Formats: sequence, structure tokens, C-alpha cells
Amino acid sequence: MLLVTGGAGFIGSNFVLDWLAQSNEPIVNLDRLTYAGNLAHLKPLTEDARHRFVQGDVGNRELVTQLLKQYRPRAVIHFAAESHVDRSIHRSLQGPEAFIQTNVVGTFHLLESVLNYWHGLIPTEKSTFRFLQISTDEVYGTLSADSPPFTENHSYEPNNPYSASKAAADHLVRAWHHTYGLPVLTTRSGNNYGPHQFPEKLIPLLITRALAQANLPIYGDGLQVRDWLYVGDHCSAIRRVLESGQPGEVYNIGGYHQKTNLEIARLICEKLDILVPKNTGKSYLTQIRHVEDRPGHDRRYAVDGTKIKNDFGWTPSETFETGILKTLHWYLKHQI
Repeated sequence: MLLVTGGAGFIGSNFVLDWLAQSNEPIVNLDRLTYAGNLAHLKPLTEDARHRFVQGDVGNRELVTQLLKQYRPRAVIHFAAESHVDRSIHRSLQGPEAFIQTNVVGTFHLLESVLNYWHGLIPTEKSTFRFLQISTDEVYGTLSADSPPFTENHSYEPNNPYSASKAAADHLVRAWHHTYGLPVLTTRSGNNYGPHQFPEKLIPLLITRALAQANLPIYGDGLQVRDWLYVGDHCSAIRRVLESGQPGEVYNIGGYHQKTNLEIARLICEKLDILVPKNTGKSYLTQIRHVEDRPGHDRRYAVDGTKIKNDFGWTPSETFETGILKTLHWYLKHQI
């Protein structure tokens, strides 16, 4: 049995579906169902006894303790987080407080509940138990154009409230391992894309607005670089880390596809021109608009995945070309 937090969100729901497509090991799925969580993502599991959904907050110690006692999971995989940088910055959306409460305070309460549970396990269960923290490359800060990608040993230099809250959570996870012995693992990935992503993030935002004949907003000059990782590849990497990762270790998960935001926008428009051409004959490229850049916008992210490749033989299966086509087909099929 696994306990997954945030399993109705973007990456979490993909992981749950992917796990149960390949394994009979059940999952208890704890999710608060904020705006970005959606049970519709898990509709294929409605009648599946291997999936047990519980609506609740990771910071609710009484609830988490009850779930741990009832289901006795061999691992906790912690996806639950506020994750949209814009919402962490702009107080008219959510502002930083929600990120501190969920990502920092929530992770603290979850760690405390899990630590108490772990102490009560018999020795054989205790030795194999894992707490897996799902983090982000944004905790490392920003890279210059010619800097090598982030390694696991790169210093933390978060530049916005979201990345600062995730960095704080990572520090707590590390401390609970080194101080209390909790067997933790941490993964940090680049920008994910694929099915089920809420349309505030760049790729689903561009797709949904393009199809709605709306402007496609690109911050500043659009030359910010991100390392893009298809969510299905991310899920396969998490499985490998859970299977073979060493307690206390960090594993970067790279997509090996560094592209600017403007490149992403143009590529999506060009694909849509082929898949769903406009009756007017005009290209979706005409909808691109440059808008004022957001405060503290990191210029470039990229992660070095050498460690996970050398340790586990893991590399992504999808190219950006194959991944973006799968993503486009999913959003075309699931238009609102």
C-alpha cells in the first residue's frame, strides 16, 4: 500500500493512474481538492478497489495519523503543494501565505505524523519504509545562458515565494532524515507538461487560449529557458527512485529538452495549424502577444540527470516532439 498526497492534481493523478496501470499494489490518495485538484482526472478508477480516495489536508495530523494506522503504507509519496509561481507572487490571486501554509507548514505536519508512524513499525517494515518528497528545480534559482545544468549539489537560491516554500519543505525533509533518521528521498524535476495540467501553466494555457481564439500572452521577450519533462516520464522516474533510491539522497529528473517560452508558443501554434486549421486560413501564430514580464522571473532552469541515469539507468522515453503531440491530442479531446 502507498499513501499518495495530492493525487488528484496534475502530476499526482498521472502517477496514480500510471502506478495502477502497472501494479496491483493499492493506493490511498489524500487530496484537499483545491482549484487544481480534480476527481475527473481519476474517473477511470471510480470502480477500482485498489484506489481509495480521501479528501483532506496533509496538515491535518489526526486524519493523516488515522490513515497511516488504518492502511499501514510502505511509503508516502508527497506531491501535495501549491505550485503556480504567479499565484505565489500576486496577492490578488493567492499570495505567498497559502504557499507557506501548504508547502511549509503542511509538510512539517505531514513529516511529524509520518515520523510517529515510522517509529511504531516493526524492524523489517521500518527498514524498507520510504518518504518521497516531490520537489522542483526552481529551488536552485536561475542559470545564466552558458551555465551548466543544476546538479544535486547546487546551492539553494530560490527567487520567488513558490520556490522558497518548496526549498523550505526540502530542508525540513532533509532535517527529519538527519536528525530523526526518517528514511527520505527527494526528487527535483524540470517543468512538467502533459494530460490533466490546470490551464494556468504555460503549455495548457497556450493550447486552451489558442483554441478559444484568444491572445497568447508571453512574458517579456519570451526567451526564458525551461527544461521540459513529459509527465509520464516523470512518473517512471519516481517509480525507479522509490524502488532503488538510497535514504537521504536527492535525484534530479531532467527532460533534456531546453526550450524558450517563445519557442514553445510557436511550436504549439504550428502544430495546431496542422491538427485544427482555422477556417480563415490564418495561423495561430498571429495570436501571440508579448506582455509585461512578471516580477523576479528566473531566466533559465535546467537539471543534470546524470545521477539518476548512472544509478538506475533512467532516461526519458519521450522526445519533446512526441510528448507535445500526445499533450495536444489530449487537450483537443478534452476541450471545455
